[in-house]
Amino acid sequence: MSNKTEIFSKKMCDILNYGALNLAMGIGYESGLFEALSGMGAPACCADIAAEAGVSERYLREWLGVMVCGEIVEVRVDKQGQELFELPGEYVSFLCRSGGNSNLGVYTQEIPLLTDCAREGVLEGMQSGAGISYERYPKFYSFMEQLADAKHRDVLVQTFLPSVMDGEMVRRLEEGISVCDIGCAEGVALEVMAQAFPNSQFTGTDISEESLNNARKRVAELGLNNLSFQLQDAAGDKVEPQQFDYITAFDSIHDQTRPFEALRNIHKMLRSGGVFSMIDIKAGSSVSENIEHPMGSFLYTVSLMHCMPVGLMGGGTGLGMMWGREKAVSMCYDAGFSRVEVNDIPEDGFNSHYLCFK
Repeated sequence: MSNKTEIFSKKMCDILNYGALNLAMGIGYESGLFEALSGMGAPACCADIAAEAGVSERYLREWLGVMVCGEIVEVRVDKQGQELFELPGEYVSFLCRSGGNSNLGVYTQEIPLLTDCAREGVLEGMQSGAGISYERYPKFYSFMEQLADAKHRDVLVQTFLPSVMDGEMVRRLEEGISVCDIGCAEGVALEVMAQAFPNSQFTGTDISEESLNNARKRVAELGLNNLSFQLQDAAGDKVEPQQFDYITAFDSIHDQTRPFEALRNIHKMLRSGGVFSMIDIKAGSSVSENIEHPMGSFLYTVSLMHCMPVGLMGGGTGLGMMWGREKAVSMCYDAGFSRVEVNDIPEDGFNSHYLCFK
């Protein structure tokens, strides 16, 4: 066996083990098992952990086997020969909800969810080139909205907006401007901004009537009078020009079937001197540029299973999540923006902030 063959053989074993480990970790995260382990306070037997988590002891024992072999959970045997399990304290912030922005455990649910939603569709698309409709992804969208909502509530007003134009955007929002969020889903980002900046007017657009109805109901309950919603395709032919001073798009442009038309419409909707914040995945535009990306394989897989196929629907572009900095900047300039800045986002290692000026 050559050295290269031996190395690849080991890599294949690692792939199989880590793929299985991701699946089991996703199940553990959703079932609250990491939270239960972190709350034990000391090494504990399987029965006690099962009681704490409210799960089957037999299922838990098998799951713990995965975690121990994957070096996520530690095990030792006490004097009575009983196995005791412990989640190292150093791992808690990466695996539990209490970890905030450090929490990567939540993402272990993503690939299993996409597999449930789209595996057959991707296999069919490999042969036909056809896209996959949004309707195939209800569980995935629910999961992603929960993630985005939590993030917006934690960092949007406190961290992100103060970083836009060195605080200038916060000053404008405090004085009162007109703001639109493209692909707003159930409108949590807008809700947070509308509450923080009562002098500004906010509008959300999306193609899902169900999401917008949920948003309208929640906004009515909150009594927010400076926030409304419109059913609108971002790339549609009928948009009113020069409506807004500031437009945002949080990870929504790369999913558009006609992303260039969406960007062109955003430019059209902005008033002169207006600003567009496009938050999108931090990556290069070619595969070779992303070889060293720490999450490259994961992000390309998410794109393969969701972003690219939904973008192919109806003869769409199929841009994909990994369209990258060079293509994003070029498309923004082609859409009419006079200046495009690419900035890192505080406390966000996944995304870049494309700040575009009209």
